[in-house]
Amino acid sequence: MSTTAGGSTQQESEEQGRRGAFSSRRVFILAAIGSAVGLGNIWRFPYVAYENGGGAFVVPYLVALLTAGIPFLLLDYAIGHRHRGSAPLSFARLRRGTEGLGWWQVGICFLIAIYYAAVIAWALRYTFFSLDEAWGDDPEGFFFGEFLQAGDIRVTADVVPGVLVPLLIVWLAVLAIMALGVQRGIGATSLIFIPVLVLAFTALVVRALFLPGAGEGLDALFTPDWSALGSASVWAAAFGQIFFSLSIGFGIMITYASYVGRREDMIGSGLVVGFSNSGFELLAGIGVFAALGFMAQAGGVGVSEVASDGIGLAFVAFPAIISEAPAGALIGVLFFGSLVIAGITSLVSVIEVVISAVRDKLDTGRLTATLGVVVPAAVLSLVLFSTTSGIYVLDVVDHFVNQYGILVVALISMLVVAWVLRALTGLGDHLNVHGRPRIGAGWRILTSLVAPAGLAVVLFFALRDDLRAPYEDYPDWLLLVFGWLLVVALPLVGFLLARLPWRAGTHLDGAPPGSDPAAPLHATEGGSR
Repeated sequence: MSTTAGGSTQQESEEQGRRGAFSSRRVFILAAIGSAVGLGNIWRFPYVAYENGGGAFVVPYLVALLTAGIPFLLLDYAIGHRHRGSAPLSFARLRRGTEGLGWWQVGICFLIAIYYAAVIAWALRYTFFSLDEAWGDDPEGFFFGEFLQAGDIRVTADVVPGVLVPLLIVWLAVLAIMALGVQRGIGATSLIFIPVLVLAFTALVVRALFLPGAGEGLDALFTPDWSALGSASVWAAAFGQIFFSLSIGFGIMITYASYVGRREDMIGSGLVVGFSNSGFELLAGIGVFAALGFMAQAGGVGVSEVASDGIGLAFVAFPAIISEAPAGALIGVLFFGSLVIAGITSLVSVIEVVISAVRDKLDTGRLTATLGVVVPAAVLSLVLFSTTSGIYVLDVVDHFVNQYGILVVALISMLVVAWVLRALTGLGDHLNVHGRPRIGAGWRILTSLVAPAGLAVVLFFALRDDLRAPYEDYPDWLLLVFGWLLVVALPLVGFLLARLPWRAGTHLDGAPPGSDPAAPLHATEGGSR
C-alpha cells in the first residue's frame, strides 16, 4: 500500500482529510481544555470542596485525579487516537460487539447538549442583566418568577420569550461553529475563547479578592477539616468531581483524540489537560468564595449561610453579590461572560461527538451532518427548555443523565476494555510510541481496578440517595419520565443503532491500516487537507 511522505498510508490520509483534524497539538490541548472547563468547574467544584473537608478535600481530590481521572483520560485518548474514529467507530474497531457502547455515549451527549444550551442562554441574558442589575432587590424571585416564569411543577407549552431568544442565539452560534469543521470551527473557537476565558476569570478573581470579607470566604473554603478524610462519601465526592469535570467516559475525548496527528504526544497532552482543568477549578474556588465572603459580611451572617452551588450560586447568590459590591456591573459581566464562554466550548465538544458519529456511520458531508444533528437538537431544546416548565425538566434530566448515564457507561466501557477485550496493553503501547512519560503496568492497574472501583463507589452513594428520597422531592411522574426512563432508553437505543450497517469501505474489527504502534502514522501536513 502506498504511503505519503509523512509516513501515513494513502487510505489513512484520505480518511483523515474526510473527517478533519486539529492543525497542531496546541489546538487539540486548548480544545480538550475547553471541553473539560465548563459550568461545573465554576459552580460545582467550590461548593463540593467546601462541603467535603475544605482544604483537606485537596487530598482525595488529587488522589482521584492521579489514580482515576488522568488514567481514564489517557484510556479515552488511546482508543480514539489508535482507532481514528468517533466513539461508535472506535469501539467497533476494538471489537464489533462493543459498538453499542459508543452509541450509548452519543445518546448521552445529545441529551446533554439540548439542556446545556439552555443554561448558557440564561448566562448570556444575565450578562446583560448585570449592567443595570435587572433583578432588583430579590434575585431569587426575579430568576424563578419574572425571568423563567416557573410556576407549578408540570410540563407546559407556555413559551418564555426572554429565554427563547437567547437560546436561539446560542444554537445559531453553535451551528456556525460546527459547520466550519474541526479546525476552522472547534479549533479556532478554542484558540480564541480559552485565553479570553482565563483572562476574564482571572480578572474576576482579582476583583473579588479585594472585596471586604474576601478573607473570611477563603478561610471557610481552605480551612481543613481533616476528620472528613475518614468519610467514604468525601472520597466519593472527589472521584465524582474528577469524572464530571474532565469530560471523560462519554465519547468527547475519544472523538477529539481521533483528530490528532499520529506522532503527537498524547500522554503529555493528557497531563496538561488534567492539571489545567484542576488549576482552573482552584481558581474558580478562590474567586467564588472570596465573593461569598463579601456577601456574608454584607449580610451579617456566616459564609455557610450564603454558600451554595449550581444554579442557585450562579443566578441567585452572584446577582446578590453584584448588587452589593463596588463595581458590581464589572463583576457581573466577567462572571456571566465566563459562564457563556466556558459553556460554549463545552457544548461544541458534546455536539461534536454526535456529528462525528453520524458522519462516520452514514458517510455524510460536514454540513449535512451538522444540520442533521444541530437542527433537531435545537428544536428539542427550544421546545423543552424555553417554556415555564423548562427549569424542572432540565434539573431532572441533568441529574439522571450525569449520575446514571455518564457514570454507568464509563464504568461498563472501562471494565469491557480492561477485562473482556483485554486491550489495555495494546492501547498503552500505542500511547508509548510518542508519549512521555511512558506508561506501563501501573497505568493498567489504575485503569482496570482503581478507576472502576472509584466509579462504583460514586454510583453506590448516588443510587442510595435517590432510593431513600425522591430527588428534590419532585413528583414521581416527572422523575420517571425525564429520569429513570431516559436512563433505561439510552443503552437500548445505543445497541439498536449499532445494528445499522456502516458505510461501504469502513474498516472494522481492529485498528485501521497504519495503526500498529511499531509503524505509527501521522496526519498529513497541517493535520488536515
